[in-house]
Parts: sequence; C-alpha cells; structure tokens
Amino acid sequence: MDKIVKEFLSYRTKVAAMEILKEFPNRKKLYEFLGIPKSTFYYWRKKYNDGGLEALKKKKPIAKNHPKMIQPAVIKRVLDLRKDYQLGSWRIVWYLERYHAIKISESSVSRILRKHNVNRLGKHASKRTLHTKRYAKLVPGHHVQVDVKFLIFYDKGSKVKRFQYTAIDDATRIRALKIYSRHTQVNAIDFVDYVVSKFPFRINTIRTDNGHEFQAKFHWHVEDNGMRHQYIKPGTPQLNGKVERSHRTDQKEFYQLLSYTDDVDLNQKLAYWENFYNFDRPHGAFNGKTPYEALKSLLT
Repeated sequence: MDKIVKEFLSYRTKVAAMEILKEFPNRKKLYEFLGIPKSTFYYWRKKYNDGGLEALKKKKPIAKNHPKMIQPAVIKRVLDLRKDYQLGSWRIVWYLERYHAIKISESSVSRILRKHNVNRLGKHASKRTLHTKRYAKLVPGHHVQVDVKFLIFYDKGSKVKRFQYTAIDDATRIRALKIYSRHTQVNAIDFVDYVVSKFPFRINTIRTDNGHEFQAKFHWHVEDNGMRHQYIKPGTPQLNGKVERSHRTDQKEFYQLLSYTDDVDLNQKLAYWENFYNFDRPHGAFNGKTPYEALKSLLT
C-alpha cells in the first residue's frame, strides 16, 4: 500500500509541476521550489512534451535486449507456419523443435500470435454425446477405421470428382491413402488389399460406416482374408472419429494448398503426404511424436 501511495504522490507532483510550467512558462528554478533535482525536472518536462500526462505515470521497465528475448527470425517462422499451414500453437511448437531445432513454449507462441493480431483457428468439432467417449486401442491393428473423403477439383472450368479412401489405425494413427475415380465396392476391396500390404502389423478388425461401397462383396472379402468387418451404428460418424478427424487434417494441411493438374500429379503428391503424415508430422495425440514413433513406443 505504501508503494502505491508513493507512486500516486510522485505522479501528482509531476502533474503539478507541468501545470505550473504551463501557467508560468518563464518560471525560473521551479525545480528548486519543488525540491527536486534540475535533471529530474527536465526529464519530466521532456516526457510530458513527448507523451502528455500519460507519459508521466511510472511504468514497469522493459529490457530492450534481454538475453531470453525471442528473436525476430523465430517470430517470423511462427507467423509463417500459422499463415501457410494453419497450425495451432502446440503444433507450431513441435514443428519448430523437430525441423528447426528451435525450442519455444506454447505460451510464447500464443503471445506472438496475439501480439500480431492473428485470428484464432476455427473450431469445427461438435460437442460429443455421452456415449461417444473417446478411447484408444493399445494394440496396433486391433481396430482400423476406413472411410471415404469426397473430393472436388476444377480443371479448366470443368468439375472433377475423386474419392480418397482412407484407413487409420486406432492405436498408432498410421494411415494409408489412395485416390480412385469411382466410388465402388471393387475399389473398396482393392483399397483393403493396399492397406494390408502397407501396414507393418496384422489387422484384426476393419470398421466402416454403412456406405454402399462397404456392403456384401467388401464384407466377405475382408472376412475371407482373416479379418473381422464391423459396421458402426447408422447416423454415428463419431464412432469412426479418428478417420473423420484425419480427413479434416487432409483438408487443412494438404488439399487447401494443392492445385489440381492431373491424376498422376495428384497421386504423387498424395503419396508424399501419406509418408509425411506417418513418419514426419507431429501428432497431437502423442505429444508431438509421429505415428511411427508412437508405434515404436508401443512395441518396446
């Protein structure tokens, strides 16, 4: 309390000095009348002339060159990652540490974004009902979620429809992706064979929705290959929530940055994105580890 009173009295003294000087601009040795050093008086006058009464208030000192100050180059990388890839603050932290050997706290990233008036990322996830409590399997391959993402591109003014078939392992988040020009059971069967060859572990159960591409032919193909096929309840896409969430990641971090030219180019870029997702992309569920790093942790 004494400190607050002293600061208030000091401020009132400064204001009084400036008011007297304003009324009597030729007043000599006003500093002697106020009982303050000459240098202090002229320091107050300079601050008053530069910033008015607000500048006379005592403020917390800020070091201009603090050894722990975040460097401009780091600030630029933070802003570029948000602008180019729409990454959240935690994912920016993981990217900086993994790919640029820069260690920075999540709170520092948040402060940088706020200071530069960067808008918050939109929240698209809806509120989950009580029966959809999320949990993760601990055994790789125990549950693999499969779904289809509908894609629309524009090539020279004409609309191009494509279908991304996606499989994601519940335990490790390892994914397999493949694009088809048609949405059929034949392609769904071909995709399952691709997933079996791609995943580095045996698959126990494949879980899908009730789409027409996952009906009888697909079902018996899965069962004949020694795996179980499980349908989720109609109208509950949240039960396949991990693959649904991964499709949102595809849209934000891959497709919105993609310019469609032809299917060959699209498949090449998708293969690169699949490898990046599995081996290099930090994952929020594993505190910045990649899916294959999570697999290694589970196996050891």
